[in-house]
Parts: sequence; structure tokens; C-alpha cells
Amino acid sequence: MSDGLPTRSQLLHACREDAPPPGHPVLLRARTLADLHFRRIRMDRGCRCGADGQRDRLIRDIDRWIEVRLPTARGGAYLHTESFGSVVDRLARLSACAYAAMADDQQWDLWFAWERLAEAAVAYEDLVSELSSGRRRLPSTF
Repeated sequence: MSDGLPTRSQLLHACREDAPPPGHPVLLRARTLADLHFRRIRMDRGCRCGADGQRDRLIRDIDRWIEVRLPTARGGAYLHTESFGSVVDRLARLSACAYAAMADDQQWDLWFAWERLAEAAVAYEDLVSELSSGRRRLPSTF
């Protein structure tokens, strides 16, 4: 795998509990974020044992990694509303929720969870395309 931005499929695969650990720096952190969200769901809002602090560090690591690898945005590039790390964290959370919904017997919750994940994955793919072409830029995270 190149050192470029991961594809939507690679990111979704990295967020699966049963997937082997990925080698890409963003995918590795996405997997760890998904694991934190899986644990949070299993504990049902119990003790988070520092999970939020760890999430913040992982998000910041992703933001720092991508900051130096993106092409320079064009002068009129639109500003995205959240950092890249936050987008990856949201996909990891939605992935954890979708897989957790499979264990429940509520068909509506299952459909809704997977629909939200699919929409977020398509939005991620659009963001990667716009960032790579310089049509969109990310907010400063430093």
C-alpha cells in the first residue's frame, strides 16, 4: 500500500474487529479508534478508563500525519468543517455501532446503523478526492 490517503474500502476494512491489523499509519490509528468505540459500546457507558484521552491523541496523530502529506490547496479551496482525524474517528465509531447492531434483534436499528456508515463512507471518499485535487482544505490542527 502506498503512503497516500487510504481508500474508503481500506478504511472500512481496518475498522472491523476481525480484520488483521493494517500497516498504514492512518489505518492503524483508525483500527485503534474502532477498538475503543467497540469497548465503549460493550461497557454500555461504564468506566471509559482514559479512552477519550487516547482517542484525542489518535485523532491528533492522524491530523499531524496528513498535514505534511496533502498537496497545497488552491486559493479558492473550500474549508472542511472538521479535521481528517475527526472524520476517521467518526467512521470508526459508526463502524463499531453497525457491527454492534448486528448482535441486537432490532431490524430498524441495524438498517439505520449500516445506512449511516455507508453515507459517511461515501462522504469520506468525496473528501479524499477533494483534498487530493486541492479543491478542499482542512482546518489547522496545530
